[in-house]
Amino acid sequence: MKVSMIVNGKAYERDVEPRMLLVHFLRDELGLTGANVGCDTSQCGSCTIHMNGTAVKSCTVLAVQADGDTITTIEGLAQNGSLHPMQQAFWDKHGLQCGFCTPGMIMASTKLVEGNPHITDEEIRHGLEGNICRCTGYENIVRAVKAGAQAMAGGN
Repeated sequence: MKVSMIVNGKAYERDVEPRMLLVHFLRDELGLTGANVGCDTSQCGSCTIHMNGTAVKSCTVLAVQADGDTITTIEGLAQNGSLHPMQQAFWDKHGLQCGFCTPGMIMASTKLVEGNPHITDEEIRHGLEGNICRCTGYENIVRAVKAGAQAMAGGN
């Protein structure tokens, strides 16, 4: 089947098998390897992307279901050579350890904090329940998300 979509601001059109998952389309067809395949059961969140402005686990969507959609991956967050505020916050607050979960955490976090620059630790923990860090770096992840929320809102 033929699919076309906008990924990180660029139009793509490809022939795919109807059963191909979006995460595999992004990784294997487009070479965007930031969305990781961690569990094959949609439990870990390491494949989280933005689809039409919503955080989505790309292992739960077929590529054909994304036909005509707008996708943003971790590779598309940085603009003009500058990290997105949430990416910078994860760097500054040491919200990453091995880095495997980091793209999914950042993609989920950017949507979680939109319009909520004063998000609480409890709201962050609840909002990221679908994203697993196997290195147990949650304290620094929470700090990073709080800092990212403030930076996204224009604060320090």
